[in-house]
Amino acid sequence: MLESKKIREGLYWVGATDYSRRLFDALIPLPDGTSYNAYIVKGTEKTALIDSVDPDMADTLLDNIKGIERLDYIISNHAEQDHSGAIPAVLRVHPEAKVVTNPKGKGLLSSHLGIKEDRFITVADGETLDLGGRTLEFIYIPWVHWPETMATYLREDRVLFSCDLFGSHLATSGLYSSREEKVTEAVKRYYAEVMMPFRTIIRKHLAKLDGYQIDIIAPSHGPVHNEPAAVVAAHKEWVSDERKNTVLLPYISMHGSTLKMVDHLTDALCEEGIKVERFDLTVTDAGRYAVSLVDAATIVVATPSFLTGAHPHVVSAAFLANALRPKLRFGAVIGSYAWGTRMVEQVTDLLSGLKLDMMEPVLVKGDPRGDGFKALDALASEIKKRHKEDGIELS
Repeated sequence: MLESKKIREGLYWVGATDYSRRLFDALIPLPDGTSYNAYIVKGTEKTALIDSVDPDMADTLLDNIKGIERLDYIISNHAEQDHSGAIPAVLRVHPEAKVVTNPKGKGLLSSHLGIKEDRFITVADGETLDLGGRTLEFIYIPWVHWPETMATYLREDRVLFSCDLFGSHLATSGLYSSREEKVTEAVKRYYAEVMMPFRTIIRKHLAKLDGYQIDIIAPSHGPVHNEPAAVVAAHKEWVSDERKNTVLLPYISMHGSTLKMVDHLTDALCEEGIKVERFDLTVTDAGRYAVSLVDAATIVVATPSFLTGAHPHVVSAAFLANALRPKLRFGAVIGSYAWGTRMVEQVTDLLSGLKLDMMEPVLVKGDPRGDGFKALDALASEIKKRHKEDGIELS
């Protein structure tokens, strides 16, 4: 057992830290690596393992729990393999153990990992499991971010094993977050990349968790939160409908004309007291782009015409924004074209799932000049007006 990773007497972190992993789901950049968190909870009669690790790091988990003579339960809060993939390896070492999950989790674990029927115990929302002096309560939190996800609450110690909720892709040698700035950034990035599409559902789960006294949050990725109030408050803000006086400006410029428009609009928005977050899509980190989507009120997509439509990088950025379902309220398209202007229709269609209040596009044939710059000034003024009407606090 890792004495350096002891949370309480009989309660240990036994997961695996992956400092070198740089991509998750073949999509999400991991600039700081990640961790796969698993926990041992010892009662006077029974011992439980809370989740497991990615199958590539199963040996690390087995080494960390090699001092456990008998393992009675493996709690599976989530069937995705970065949490469940090492369960078969643990079952081979501990054939006496039972996998505890909900019915949907059982179905997914059976199909993904081939775990047999007789190895499962299924639990309902609010059901408990007595370890002897320690009680595990199971809390359904579906769509965080799969339909079977649940959390586990250790009543006597007031510890919430929150699965992906409150997690972060951050590899660190320390056990606790202690509200460090780097941790806060990583938690927001994780929320943006993984949780944001389920914002309204998570809002209800956070209200449900308000009914529990929580001293420690032990997520499935990243550091343990030993001062949980700050991370809970941050999530409540992110899932709310409150927007910031910010314009998100993803852009591509092939020959400089669209960049001139982006530069002019940036200055015009700043003159109106509006913050601008720009993203050159040729070099942008998708995670940073996702983080900016969390709070912004408006997105202005800037693209040159590519053949007759939008540039492929812009298409990808618009598709990602639509998929992540942020609380954006307003949108617009600007850009330079040679002969085709279908980029407005294309981008608007790609963002259609967000139900944005779209403003008049600003398109310039060739290099922007006087009338084009005046139209950008008018767009900046219109954005300020829309923000004010929406109750957004202006700078």
